[in-house]
Amino acid sequence: MSPPIFVEGSRLTMTTETLDRILTVLQRESRNWQVPIVTLVAERSNDPFQILVSTLLSLRTKDETTTAASRRLFAKATTPEAMLSLSTEEIRVLIFPVGFYKRKAENLHAVSRMLLDRYGGRVPADLDELLKIPGVGRKTANLVVTLGFGKPGICVDTHVHRITNRFGYVRTRTPGETEFALRAKLPPAWWIPINDILVAFGQSLCHPTSPWCSRCPVETDCEKTGVTRSR
Repeated sequence: MSPPIFVEGSRLTMTTETLDRILTVLQRESRNWQVPIVTLVAERSNDPFQILVSTLLSLRTKDETTTAASRRLFAKATTPEAMLSLSTEEIRVLIFPVGFYKRKAENLHAVSRMLLDRYGGRVPADLDELLKIPGVGRKTANLVVTLGFGKPGICVDTHVHRITNRFGYVRTRTPGETEFALRAKLPPAWWIPINDILVAFGQSLCHPTSPWCSRCPVETDCEKTGVTRSR
């Protein structure tokens, strides 16, 4: 992927020192917020395959739906071999009503087959290899690398993209551009935890529209870029 394209005429107002202070506060506050489903899976099993599957299920799906679907699916299959022992119809029933559940059931078969045929049934720990797997984009690959293997990576989903731009720390148009912008300036100590922190923050307070600025513990440091209405 090419380097990030920054918005013309933009001006970054938040320093890394300020972001470091904000993330420290939000990390402490996040204990009171809902933990992202993929993080819960990682804490429970530390299994790269389950982390990969949960991340694929979570796309376009609310966390509570993904949590229930993952629990039902992993009661039946926690390895590529076990996943292939289930029919796509069985997987559909287990993961319903996650978004695009029919397509995801077929994709889980394709992913499991590829892991067995190309990687000996093991999830690769290399970002570029993960990107070769059907349905795996940079967000999913970075989550597997960081949570499944503890390797450096920055997972940027819509929350991380939106909030770091809202803060005034980056000026980017897409999550992909944001990942590379953060790789260039974010201190390594925050690479892995930033996703968990900002996803929980985004789900609890810093909503896409009408964020809870009146309840925000870091409101005074936020530029509020793009915020036209708040509570």
